[in-house]
Amino acid sequence: MRTGLPAGEQRDFIQPFSIEGHGVRGRLVRLSHVADRIIKQHAYPDSIARLLAEMMALTAVLAAALKYEGVFTLQTKGDGPVKLMVVDLTSQGAMRGYAQFDAAQVAAIAAESPGEHASLPRLHGKGYLAFTVDQGQHTDRYQGIVELEGATLSECVHHYFRQSEQLQAGFKIAAARDAEGWRAGAIMLQRMPQEDASEMAEEVAEDAWRRAFILMASCTDRELLDVDMPATDVLYRLFHEDGVRAFKAQGVEAKCRCSRERVETVLKAMAPEELAELQIDGTLAVTCEFCNGRYDFPLADFLPARTERA
Repeated sequence: MRTGLPAGEQRDFIQPFSIEGHGVRGRLVRLSHVADRIIKQHAYPDSIARLLAEMMALTAVLAAALKYEGVFTLQTKGDGPVKLMVVDLTSQGAMRGYAQFDAAQVAAIAAESPGEHASLPRLHGKGYLAFTVDQGQHTDRYQGIVELEGATLSECVHHYFRQSEQLQAGFKIAAARDAEGWRAGAIMLQRMPQEDASEMAEEVAEDAWRRAFILMASCTDRELLDVDMPATDVLYRLFHEDGVRAFKAQGVEAKCRCSRERVETVLKAMAPEELAELQIDGTLAVTCEFCNGRYDFPLADFLPARTERA
């Protein structure tokens, strides 16, 4: 993933940090232009926009905790009004995302409880949360799946890590819309393995982890979302008594990977009868689910050439 914050990207970043001497590492994520641009590519109602923004922030903190070259994908799938949500982030810092939902059902939920945030079970129903790391065709894909248990995305991912014996982690996520647009933020703590396995060392490490978790929970939504509040100021406010070290931040940008060439490659691999079902008045119109970009192709360009009889 890219390091540093080029001009124009100071509002969209992943800030790695560590709490000195306690075996705790973390990431603070803030998404401003990225969250707003991805959401505004579609006409999402507020409840869907907020949930997708939260998922973007969660994707960023989870991806930053891994070492990978490729694409990290976070996906939810359920049997409720929200059928599917997908956000992915490349190791180069390009993020994209979209949601599939029943507009009528989502509108009905909003009408039942105006001004309130619908819970995750209310929107998604029963389903699962999946993490996928794809590093290319010559490597195995890693995937983790957990049932959607909890009222929020944060609770669901906590449930996933509670089931894992390899990693302890804590999360806090926020998303909101202000006068400038949608914002998303998140903070993640990760407990690292300790070298000293003695009982005393384990007690000290456990106390340090609990303290860090409590301090993280005190982080406010404003601190996560306020673009005028430097991330280092937030980290200092939370963890300065224990000593916190911030490392080089990583930039994030809203960028879809679709292109006319990629769409054309997919169409060429389809059978003529499949193409015929997609065409309208002799034109194949393909719309990217992520960025809503449209690509038009003449159907004739993909059909076998006819051989004239002698």
